[in-house]
Amino acid sequence: MSSRRTLKWPTLTRPTLTRPSMGQGLLLTGLCIGLAGGLAEIVVVWLYSAMTGSDAAMIARQVAAAAGLGGASAATGVAVHMGLAAALGIGLYAAVQTLNGGSVRNRTVFAFMLASLAIVWAINFFVVLPAVSPGFVHLLPYGVTLASKLAFGLAAATTLQVLPSAVWLQRAQGPGYAGAVRVAAYARYNRT
Repeated sequence: MSSRRTLKWPTLTRPTLTRPSMGQGLLLTGLCIGLAGGLAEIVVVWLYSAMTGSDAAMIARQVAAAAGLGGASAATGVAVHMGLAAALGIGLYAAVQTLNGGSVRNRTVFAFMLASLAIVWAINFFVVLPAVSPGFVHLLPYGVTLASKLAFGLAAATTLQVLPSAVWLQRAQGPGYAGAVRVAAYARYNRT
């Protein structure tokens, strides 16, 4: 009698869905597009600050203050900004999957992202920020803040175009692919 245990892993013979489920890759993909968009906004504000001689660090500190962290450092402001950008990216990706039938490989994604970020900008600068932090609204010209939001939209849409989709990865790996971790675990228990 052998005391060796064998594990049986289910094999995938074909994809069972043509479209990934709502939660499949939602957080990771949303996080990626949010971080790309957040970085694009930082670049726009930094470029404006460099061209006009204004203080980009002061703007970052004001982001922290608007979030209720008065007296915080510029790094804290950047962290708050990137956290909000990540949350926005997750929400935008969920909306894209819902409205676009799971397809993120077409031009409508660019239009959707740009329109969504223009709406987010309008709500931020004409509703939310005047109530939460009225001084923040006038730190930068409206044109610069709108350009930064549109840069977010372009970065998010571009990131969606270059990220591999979950369905594409599943098909590319072929039928029966069980994942590197599963295959390694299976090989460990089934050595001859």
